[in-house]
Amino acid sequence: MSASPVSAPATPRLYHITLSPFCRKVRLVLAEKRIEVELVEERYWEAGSEIFKRNPAGKIPVLRLDGRLMAESQAICEYLDETVPSPPLMPTGALDRYEVRRLCTWFDDKFNDEVTKPILSERVWKKVMKAGYPDSRLVKSGLRAVKDHMDYMTVLLEQRKWLAGNALSLADFTAAAHLSCLDYISDVDWDRSATLRDWYATVKSRPAFRSVLADQVPGVTPAPHYAQLDF
Repeated sequence: MSASPVSAPATPRLYHITLSPFCRKVRLVLAEKRIEVELVEERYWEAGSEIFKRNPAGKIPVLRLDGRLMAESQAICEYLDETVPSPPLMPTGALDRYEVRRLCTWFDDKFNDEVTKPILSERVWKKVMKAGYPDSRLVKSGLRAVKDHMDYMTVLLEQRKWLAGNALSLADFTAAAHLSCLDYISDVDWDRSATLRDWYATVKSRPAFRSVLADQVPGVTPAPHYAQLDF
């Protein structure tokens, strides 16, 4: 989908839902770039939603910026990094950019399919959408899968300062967006890896994380440690 022209509001507007890693990823980049944004909850499952008018793919987030509607979180984030280059979230070297994009795809595709989507769908969204009871088999499958992903991340962080290299990048915000959604419902075993726990504590201590840590989902209470910077 190409970005569609619209009348530009004074403040950028992000159509999102609270526990979406894709929405959180864009929110983190906007905050890191110090771009003020109006957050508008898009309850796309409810009658009357205009999500298909904003994005024919029917997906969130959608960012209303500079007179255009922009979709797809990775594309939005890279656009923001190119147009607001400081602080940079993509490295300058082609191979380094490849590694950032590889890891972003890892989390947005593989991690999401195996971990984030099944756990959140069953434990949160079925309750919010009043769509029945959670399937414990899917939840257990996600909880098993997250262990392998955490081990892989630990290996990366034992070799590098950050996930994709020696500088904070979009890969870190992408991974943290997914883990923060799971951490909201206390589904990350931080005792499994001190290395990974320290990395996440560093990322969530950034000012860009403040609004994410203040999130509340009606009817779903966050874990007691969720907003604590030192766990």
